[in-house]
Amino acid sequence: MATKTISRVNPRRIPVPVIIQRGYRVRRIRLPFGTSLYAKGFRPSAQVARLALPWESITDTNPDQQISNGLQMNIYPSRLLLILFAALFVFSSGVSAQQMADPEFKAHVERPAYTKNYPRVLFDEAHNNFHTTTGRYKPFVDLIMSDGYHVVRNRETFTKKLLDGTKLLVIANALGEDEDDEDGAGESAFTTDEIQILHDWVKSGGALLLIADHAPFGGAAAALAKQFGIEMSKGYVFDHEHAVAAAPSILVYTRENKLLLDHPITRGREATEKVGRVVAFTGQALKTTDASAVFLKLGEGAIDRPRATADTSVAVGGQAQGLAMKVGKGRLVVLGEAAMLTAQISGIDKSPFGMNAADNDNRQLALNIMHWLSGALKP
Repeated sequence: MATKTISRVNPRRIPVPVIIQRGYRVRRIRLPFGTSLYAKGFRPSAQVARLALPWESITDTNPDQQISNGLQMNIYPSRLLLILFAALFVFSSGVSAQQMADPEFKAHVERPAYTKNYPRVLFDEAHNNFHTTTGRYKPFVDLIMSDGYHVVRNRETFTKKLLDGTKLLVIANALGEDEDDEDGAGESAFTTDEIQILHDWVKSGGALLLIADHAPFGGAAAALAKQFGIEMSKGYVFDHEHAVAAAPSILVYTRENKLLLDHPITRGREATEKVGRVVAFTGQALKTTDASAVFLKLGEGAIDRPRATADTSVAVGGQAQGLAMKVGKGRLVVLGEAAMLTAQISGIDKSPFGMNAADNDNRQLALNIMHWLSGALKP
C-alpha cells in the first residue's frame, strides 16, 4: 500500500491541519510537510479532513490521485470526511462532547501577588502534553498571569542549561506518545537523563508543579514521581462516600470530611485565601511515606481501577491526590488530577468543570499552590 504523504512544493514549512474522527472523538493534528501519515498510523478507513492550500500537494493511498491548487475535499467510499477552512472548524455533535477551555472563565485577580519582579514560569509543552498554555490549561495560565507571573512555553528536552535560568516549572499531563490512546502513551514521557536533571534542579532550589491525571498520564509521569519518592497508581480513582451524588469519580475534599488537610497551601496568606472545598474530576492516587506532605487525602473507601470500566480494583484509601513537599532547597507539588486546576466545558450543554464549576475553591487552590512554590506563601 502506498503511504499518504504531504510533499512540500513551497519551501516554507507550513503546518497542515488534519482531523481524525474515531467514533465520538475528533483529534486535530498539525503535521509539517514531509511527514508520512501512514507512519503516524493513518489508514484508508480513517476519516480525514484536509485543507489543501495552493502551495501544497497531498498524495492519497491511490498514487494516481493528487490534490493541489486550492481547497479540496476527498471522500473515501466508506466514510464521510469533514472539511475545514483555514482556522475555522465546524464539528459534528461528536466533537461537542469534547473537553475544551472555558472561553468565559474570569481569570482576573483583584490583588496580584506580584506587581513587579514577575516570577518566570516555564510551562512544558515538549512531552506530548495533553494540557497546554493555549489549550485546556489556558484558564490556569490566564489566572497566574493575572496574579503576576510571566509564563513561557517550553518546547525543548529538559537539560541543565535550560533549567539553570528557571525558578518555576509546570508539567501537566505529559504522555509517552502523541495521543493518549496510542500504544506507549503510558510509558515514561521523560528520559532517564531528564528525570535526573529535574530531580537535581528541584533539589538545588527549583520549584516544580507536576500534574498527572488518570491513565495513561500516571504511567507517563510515574518514573519522574518515583525519583521524588512518590508512587503513582496509574489508574482511575473512585470513592462512593466522598463524591458528588451519582458520580463516584468526582471527588470532594472538605475540612468537614477531613480529606482537605491543614497545610500552608490550604490556609493561604490570610483568611480570604483559605480553601474550604476542592473538587477533583477522577484522577489517580498518589502514595508517599511523608504524611506531612498530603493536603488532599483520599477517603478510606477509595479504590483505583486500571480502566474506568474495569471490574477489578485496588484499595487506595488514605493515599492522596495532592502532595506538597520540600526537596533539598526546592519545592515540589504533585497532583493526581488535572481538571481541578483549569476551567473547562464539556458536552452539548457546555457543562463546566474545574475552577469554573459551582461550589468549590479550586481557583484559590491554584493561586495558593503557585504562591507556595514561588515563595510568596511561607511554609
